[in-house]
This record gives sequence, structure tokens and C-alpha cells, in this order.
Amino acid sequence: MADGDALTVLVEVDAASGVATITLNRPDALNSLTVPMKQALLAAFRQVARDKAVRAVILTGAGRAFCAGQDLRERLQPDAAPLGVEVRERYNPIIRAMRALPKPIVAAINGVAAGAGASLAMAADIRIASDAASFALAFGRVGLVPDSGATWLLPRLVGVTRAAELALLNESVPAADAERIGLVGRVVPAAELATEARSVAARLAAGAPRAIALTKRALNAAWDRDLDAALEYEAHLQDIAGRTKDHAEGLAAFMEKRPPRFTGE
Repeated sequence: MADGDALTVLVEVDAASGVATITLNRPDALNSLTVPMKQALLAAFRQVARDKAVRAVILTGAGRAFCAGQDLRERLQPDAAPLGVEVRERYNPIIRAMRALPKPIVAAINGVAAGAGASLAMAADIRIASDAASFALAFGRVGLVPDSGATWLLPRLVGVTRAAELALLNESVPAADAERIGLVGRVVPAAELATEARSVAARLAAGAPRAIALTKRALNAAWDRDLDAALEYEAHLQDIAGRTKDHAEGLAAFMEKRPPRFTGE
């Protein structure tokens, strides 16, 4: 997870709460992404996927930015891979890992999220923005096409009309407008962002892990299915959830009027 002498991606696991925090850590470069950093980020998501102590994940950035996207200086190096190769081999696996992660991801967007940095935010399950945050696809400013899932995720989050404006005009969207159009779920004062993200992640971590994983799977699948297929898939997943010990615990807790103690079984 190192780029030079610095750790470019930090992973901190709070075993007591079940929350892992993944921090993009190139603050002097606005957390722009290099090849080693992308490799480290993919490794981080794979690490938290394997860790049974982790039930929810926070993704955030160090310093004043969430992520400014690709480090353009790296693209000027003579050994830089063709862009198609870079997207297929470095960016796409990260987005796939995020969407397939059977644990909810809370993006705590502390500052600018631009280019692929905006795509990372969109790939999270829940997005909470600081009032100092902003979003910009910005690919068109350097003659490129939105990638890392942006053309697929954005219309589903904000609708096709807003998505076209953001993708084609490359305008920056402040946090308040991002909340208004549905790009983020809530905006909080910058000083409260970390606390709010931890609170939301802790609530998710206290839930039934299997049920949450299956719910995430159903939401992913619903984007590409008609109603009948979605209804059948819900029934299939409900069969699975209904046989878990967590479901039995949830019923017992409800009858006994106490908080449930979910174990993930």
C-alpha cells in the first residue's frame, strides 16, 4: 500500500464497532490516483471482504480532498499503459470489488470528488458529504470519457437528464446541489463528517450481516431486472435470509422487546 515512502491507502479496523475505515492518503496531491495507489485500494477492499470482524466500511480521503481522480502527471510518463488497459486492469476491478462487497460502504466525502474520484463515491452504498465537498466528472476537460462506472452509476442515481448535464458540461456540483439531485444522501458540516459517517457505519455494522449482504445484492440486481424478475429474486433471497440464525434472533428480540444481537449466522 506504499507509493514511495508513504502509505497511500490506510486501513483501520475498529473491532469493537465492526467498522473499517479506508482512507485515501495522498493529501498533497488531492488523493489523486497512481498505479500503486489503485493496487493498494483494491487490496484494501479485498482485505475487509475477508475480515470477519468487519461489518461495514467507510471510504474517505485525507486532507482537503476526497479524491481528485487520476494523477495526470503519471499519464505523462513514457511507460504509462494505454488508457483502455489502465481502466480495464486498474479501475474496473476496484468498482467491481466495491459493488460485490457483501458489506455496506459509506463514502464520507470530505472535499472534491472529481473524475474517477467521483466514480468511487458513486460506487459506495451510502454517500455522506461535507458541506465543503464538491463533485465533477471533469473527464471532458482533458478530452476523455467518464469511466470507472460513471456512465452506468450516475444515471441511476440522478436520472438521465442530470447525468447528461454532469457528464457533458463537466461542471462542478457543490454539496448542497448534490444532495438536492440525489447524488448524496445527506450533507453535514465539515467538522461533523467523520462523526456522522462513523455513526451511520456503526448502525449498519449492528445490523444482520447476511440480511444486509442480501439486500445489497437485491438492490444491485434490481437495476437491470423487470418487476417480475425482481419479485422472484426477492423471494429467493428471503428464503435464504429466513433460514439464518439472525432471523430467529430478530424474531426473539422483537417478542422479548429487546435489541437483537446479530452474529452473521
